Amino acid sequence: MSVSLTKGQKVSLTKENPGLKKIMVGLGWDAAEPKGFFQSLFGGASNIDCDASAILLQNGKYLDRSDIVYFNNLKHKSGSVVHTGDNLTGEGDGDDEQILIDLSAVPQNYDKIVIVVNIYAAISRRQDFGMIRNAFVRIVDNSTGKEMLKYDLSENYPGMTAMIFGEIYRHNGEWKFNAVGMGTRDDSIQELANRFK
Repeated sequence: MSVSLTKGQKVSLTKENPGLKKIMVGLGWDAAEPKGFFQSLFGGASNIDCDASAILLQNGKYLDRSDIVYFNNLKHKSGSVVHTGDNLTGEGDGDDEQILIDLSAVPQNYDKIVIVVNIYAAISRRQDFGMIRNAFVRIVDNSTGKEMLKYDLSENYPGMTAMIFGEIYRHNGEWKFNAVGMGTRDDSIQELANRFK
């Protein structure tokens, strides 16, 4: 049975699933309906392009651009983290973007994988997460297809152009997940990654 998480909640991925090796991180969101005439004319919510990314950290720090897995770098150099591709609209049900992680293949020097989403060209397009609804992150056991946990980001985030959804991290030999749900005003994936320097 899938566990429904709340903001700040931490849960072990491998304690209850000792043989767990490969997971799929599914991220989803919907554009809220434009509220007024001008909003629908200028940068209405229907054309928001959200981009999911994974930032791999060493000792809790971001060290190198090659450690960002996103639409322009779909596979980490270790082969352990793979982005399945960019969704330009967020339309439709289910996951909008997916990131595959082979926990057993993540090199030992990496202790954390931060899952983030930013709005592409948010500032120039005058878009923010206040125009997004139904955002979620979920983790699925890739070998069985079973959803292990889901975190619905139910808060409203007006003015925020990026979001730290959650963290998958190594602790005492276990892999765990932390439901972060923190909005930021970063304008790019690089700005987001620089937070972890």
